[in-house]
Amino acid sequence: MIKVILLIDCASEFDRKLLRGIVRYSNENGPWQFYRMPSWYRWDENGEKHILEWAVKWKADAIIGRWNSRKAPLLSKLGIPIVLQNYRSRSTAYSTLTGDYIGTGRMAARFFIQRQFTRFAFYGVRGIVWSEERLQGFAQEVERAGGSLSTLLIDDPENEVRKDVTRWLHSLQGPLALFCCDDAHALFISEICKIEGIRIPEDVALLGVDNDDLYCEISDPPISSIELDVEQGGYQTCRMLDRCIREGSHTPFSVVIQPRQIVQRKSTDRHNITDPHVGRLVSYIEDHFAEDITMDDILAQVPMSRRSIELRFRKALHTTIYQYLISCRIDCFTRLLISTDRSLMDIAMASGFRDSNNLSRTFRKFHGMSPMEYRGAHCGI
Repeated sequence: MIKVILLIDCASEFDRKLLRGIVRYSNENGPWQFYRMPSWYRWDENGEKHILEWAVKWKADAIIGRWNSRKAPLLSKLGIPIVLQNYRSRSTAYSTLTGDYIGTGRMAARFFIQRQFTRFAFYGVRGIVWSEERLQGFAQEVERAGGSLSTLLIDDPENEVRKDVTRWLHSLQGPLALFCCDDAHALFISEICKIEGIRIPEDVALLGVDNDDLYCEISDPPISSIELDVEQGGYQTCRMLDRCIREGSHTPFSVVIQPRQIVQRKSTDRHNITDPHVGRLVSYIEDHFAEDITMDDILAQVPMSRRSIELRFRKALHTTIYQYLISCRIDCFTRLLISTDRSLMDIAMASGFRDSNNLSRTFRKFHGMSPMEYRGAHCGI
């Protein structure tokens, strides 16, 4: 039986999803035996020594956890595979559980750019690799789109930076697209906006990362968030560890957690569209795309000729009305595809596709693979 020490908290949704992936692999390929050491070992000055002693006593086969790799030289003496989560920096001495942080930032920026924002902001933590790289990807896409970007990175407890964050928010001109390094920091922004009378999403459209239901839903309005493929990351980490242990290999490996999708809630329920007629069509499409609506139904929402409104729509959103409708349906289809085990036909009907004959071809245009290939890649099927 493989024995694994876990240096993983259970407080955040990220950690719980990671543990679900680890347990799922164990149930399918084990069983494995786990020992979760309390998180205070990470901060105790003798914590690393205690972990070293317990790993030897328990005859552990591997360690998975969050630890500053620069402060973990003793762990290398164990001679067992060790997987560390990226936190302040990337490890080169140990295997790593990391993420496509730059890609996550790019996804956030593209989401806002598609909604026609031109003013952007980022709120995060200084000296933390996942925060700084999310900013890097976000800034790259904003610059490519010609937008303006304001950033605020903090390294103090929330109560000590509240005044600075409040001043920063009041200094920004809306409508603003604000991306936070994670959901906890997005909730902090939401609370300050509530106190200061800054309207979400009218003045500030707010987006976080991790899709932590508790953080997102406790906010008023609820916070939109980027969902990460964390459970699959935990599963993949165990798969790689299993191979290393069985082959007796100590060669470091890296597991990269990918951003999965943006789960939209009320905090981003606005487009920065100045044309009221185009805005009306966008709202109608987003409210009714899953229904059996036609182009005539959409065009009936504005008192203009088809030619005129199509030109104005393309000018505002750089796409056609029909393509916007299809993209809304594909987004919904994709979200259901990887978050449920429903059949493709059921998902197609729930997403507004009444004719599924061309669905696979349409899906491939958006994602470069078939629906079943996409489900397999993102769900480990």
